[in-house]
Amino acid sequence: MAATPPAARRGRPGHDYETVLRRAIDLFNQRGYDATSIADLAQSLGVTKSAIFHHVASKEELLAAALDEALTGLTAAIESAAARHDGASAAQRLRGTVEESVRILAAHLPAVTLLLRVRGNSPVEQDALRRRRVVDESLARLVREAASEGDLRADVDPDVISRLLFGTVNSLVEWYDPAGPVDPDALAHTVTALAFEGLTPR
Repeated sequence: MAATPPAARRGRPGHDYETVLRRAIDLFNQRGYDATSIADLAQSLGVTKSAIFHHVASKEELLAAALDEALTGLTAAIESAAARHDGASAAQRLRGTVEESVRILAAHLPAVTLLLRVRGNSPVEQDALRRRRVVDESLARLVREAASEGDLRADVDPDVISRLLFGTVNSLVEWYDPAGPVDPDALAHTVTALAFEGLTPR
């Protein structure tokens, strides 16, 4: 269920749709989606519940928008790699996908964090998990293609490689701070260098 922002409405200064969505994502991550109510969100923003409903019809709509934000970026990274027609090998396309996935995670860290925590407790979450499986399967195919071309180790199962690669990317939500000293491009380079070249000096 891909959510799109509702038509722009005149809201209170500083409490437009984007502000409501950002605060909702923060609360969902802090308290859990099920434990967060529209009343909690309204209190956090210092407005009434009716002010929230001025922008969205339900809490579920906010969840759908947040998950769609994360999945749209990740899906675009995969599709971009698959659509390359510059003679790049599967390993080169895989490396580019890992780098872009790190950048997307850094740019949409709260939304990606929320995505990684959903468990399929509602139709919105089930749809998000389905879309995430499509992304995971596309990544696994790219890994298998790179392995078949001889660019990855033959003694490691490609599916294990895929899980390790993107498990590493996903683990960034536990510690990476976009406001910290490591910028997203440097982080993307570091992750891919370690993943594809290891820690041994050249």
